[in-house]
Amino acid sequence: MNKGTINVQSDNIFPIIKKFLYSEHDIFLRELVSNAVDATQKLKTLVQKGELTEEIKFEDLAVEVVIDKENKQLRISDQGVGMTAEEVERYINQIAFSGAREFLEKYKDDAATIIGHFGLGFYSAFMVADLVEIQTKSWQEDALPVHWKCAGNPEYEMQTGTRSTRGTDIILHLNEDSQEFLDPVHIKNLLQKYCKFLPVTIRFEDKTINNTQPAWTKKPSELTDEDYKNFYKELYPNSLDEPLFWIHLNVDFPFKLTGILYFPKFRNNFEVKKDKIGLYCNQVFVTDNVENIVPDYLTLLHGVIDSPDIPLNVSRSYLQGDRRVKQISEHISKKVAAKLEEIFKNKREEFEQKWDYLAVFVKYGMLSDEKFAEKAKKFALLENIADKYFTIEEYTEHIKAAQTDKNGKVVALYTSNRSEQDAYIQAATEKDYDVLLMENVIDTHFVAYLDQSDDNLVLKRVDADIVEQLIEKDETPETILNEAQQNIVKDVFGKLLGENTMAQVEIKAMLPTASPIIIVKPEFMRRMRDMSMYNGTDPQFMMPETYQVVVNGNHPLINKMLLQDDTKQRDIAQQLYDLALLQQNMLKGTALTNFIKRSVGLVG
Repeated sequence: MNKGTINVQSDNIFPIIKKFLYSEHDIFLRELVSNAVDATQKLKTLVQKGELTEEIKFEDLAVEVVIDKENKQLRISDQGVGMTAEEVERYINQIAFSGAREFLEKYKDDAATIIGHFGLGFYSAFMVADLVEIQTKSWQEDALPVHWKCAGNPEYEMQTGTRSTRGTDIILHLNEDSQEFLDPVHIKNLLQKYCKFLPVTIRFEDKTINNTQPAWTKKPSELTDEDYKNFYKELYPNSLDEPLFWIHLNVDFPFKLTGILYFPKFRNNFEVKKDKIGLYCNQVFVTDNVENIVPDYLTLLHGVIDSPDIPLNVSRSYLQGDRRVKQISEHISKKVAAKLEEIFKNKREEFEQKWDYLAVFVKYGMLSDEKFAEKAKKFALLENIADKYFTIEEYTEHIKAAQTDKNGKVVALYTSNRSEQDAYIQAATEKDYDVLLMENVIDTHFVAYLDQSDDNLVLKRVDADIVEQLIEKDETPETILNEAQQNIVKDVFGKLLGENTMAQVEIKAMLPTASPIIIVKPEFMRRMRDMSMYNGTDPQFMMPETYQVVVNGNHPLINKMLLQDDTKQRDIAQQLYDLALLQQNMLKGTALTNFIKRSVGLVG
């Protein structure tokens, strides 16, 4: 038996490994199973190179994970290349000397599927084990089996082992804080999380855990629509919906990238999970946090990205930004835009039917990525209250004749709540104006984006002004009230507002058939407030709500009010003002109760 000291730079390496090498201790299982897969893949490479002439059925090669509750042990076994005593000395006793890296260098043209990169994965075992043993036998003829063990300190023991067949067993003697890894359900869940798509069969409790040939490893020409849908169900077994579309990524140069990205059915809200894309490295799960490798808006998609060219740190858990990461990110964004444009051009009717689901994704992308926005202008749709769809360019042309103001600007009217703003919508449509639906929470920002992206296009919400002034024309209607009458009206309504300094009274000329009182919310101030709400500003610091009480100087009821005494004037003004508040969903609490009582009295 040989004894020795592991070649490390500091005796403190083991406490560091145990506590800080990985952010989550359960990753040790991924690392050890990945090492076993590496060893099996190496065996396949040796056979393909003719260096190993033994007849091997690759489909029979498997990695076994076994729980021994009685002895508080967890074992990971493979039938791969195994190790000689010299290799154990080199790869295990010299920490951070990666066997996979050396093997890759030797067989760089044939060993693209070797997973390991860092040489520290094996030592993750000491995060959960007081003692780690290796029983291994090399594929090389006449090689003696080796038994190695270490109790989590720089001393180790190495002697002739007992394994009689080619391969390696890693035996973990679990410490008291890691007994959960003796629970079969827990181990099964971890294997399904980290090892679900490894390229070598993984067995646990006599059952195969993984799919060794997931859809993204195949060529698009080999897959049907049904195959893509089935893989989506495999990724998200609890999903009730089928994906809208998908994109199959398959790039070899200047970087290697494969994967499948799915467009899920986004609901009409922005509460979308961003952890639905799995990042893999040669079919080994790395993370479901891909925000550093794809633009933020792309994290709304579902699916898988697999690339050995994404630079990872020692734990494979965090991305290190570099030029290649940016290239991959830009490529994915370009592919997504091209796919959407292709569907829009070739299957516009289908695209329109699915637009309600796609709108959040496309608008979010346009707001956050300038290059995507340029491409998306060709297929981003606007929907009007008649349920018709237009591209931005089509819509501008559609409304140009009726909705160009006196300054030559095309004014697009929109509603953020069809039911609450119905009266304003009706007023607009009676003048043959078109009204867009902008009811999604992201539309607060998207409206501002449309305003800023085209100097000739202006967007106004239908309640931003009286309908006569939403789109200013050359003709200016006049009120029938003289100056003295206007002052009386302003005084009556001003007293109703009292100390409400955020409201202003204005008298404007409208049709006699229009509402006697209209409350409008000026576009600029309302947008600023909406933005504050959207960005989560504390209500006490939020911009106050401002509005204008617009009196229709040509309405018969206003003329009737002027003929009454002060008390009657106040009562009429209060009723009309409350009606206007109610129309904007602003009449609440005691004011609403008093309005109802007053209305009942009027009817009686």
